[in-house]
Amino acid sequence: MKTERLRLSGGTELSFTTAGEASRPALLLLHGTPNSARLFRAVVPALSQAAFVIAPDLPGHGESEPLPAPSFPAIGQAISELLDSLEIGPRFIYLHDWGAPVGLQIAMQAPGKVLGLVVQNANAHRAGWGPGWAATQAYWSQPTAENRAAATAHLTLAGTRDTYVAGVPPEVAERIPAEHWEEDWRVMNLPGHMDTQRALIADYGNYAARFGAIAQYLERWQPPALMVWGRHDIYFDLAEVLSWMRALPRMEAHVLDAGHLLLETHGAKAVALMLDFIRRTQAPSASA
Repeated sequence: MKTERLRLSGGTELSFTTAGEASRPALLLLHGTPNSARLFRAVVPALSQAAFVIAPDLPGHGESEPLPAPSFPAIGQAISELLDSLEIGPRFIYLHDWGAPVGLQIAMQAPGKVLGLVVQNANAHRAGWGPGWAATQAYWSQPTAENRAAATAHLTLAGTRDTYVAGVPPEVAERIPAEHWEEDWRVMNLPGHMDTQRALIADYGNYAARFGAIAQYLERWQPPALMVWGRHDIYFDLAEVLSWMRALPRMEAHVLDAGHLLLETHGAKAVALMLDFIRRTQAPSASA
């Protein structure tokens, strides 16, 4: 594993980790909130046996500097710059949480280069929103100061901890060390990082407005897909699983006894499924 930095065209720096041989198909690992590429620290070595793994810290997360005007399209452009700088061709894309808006943008910009999607608690349908989204949806429709405060009330140490353990059976949750969410909370409080969190919460409504275009992309291209889903996710409803399966009828789906951050407790199982998926999925034809 090697961690490097790339200065983006806008002047900010992006931190990213790579592992494996560049001659292998690429695997782009995209984390969510409040995480960073640290989310993949335990699985990158094994995944690099079959792929050239790229795990960036999204701008405003981890060791990557915040963008001047954070949005999902801007972050997608930053990751596209990274892929171009590494001369990445065919790629698998791992979608998780906030990584979904970023990864789907990249996939839709170059659909012929997508070898496959790995969907891990990543939302792309309105069915995925449970009752917990009410305050956020109210903020999207009426961005008042009061609604903004309600939609961002979870940006606390307790809220960061909830991302890891809320709704997860105690015997599963106890396998997750507290220092993981404590480190996330430390990083979230670096200059500009909390502003990024707030900006992306607001911009997620714009991502939702693109669900129709995403549905058209999935229907037309039908990328090979593997789902590895934590059933105890407090953010995304299990109905989202069926929405993905309807959109991609040939998708292989596995629902595990895990939470939103499935890799924290079921990394070995996820890696085994991903390695099998990568090794048996054919490269796109030259005409794609």
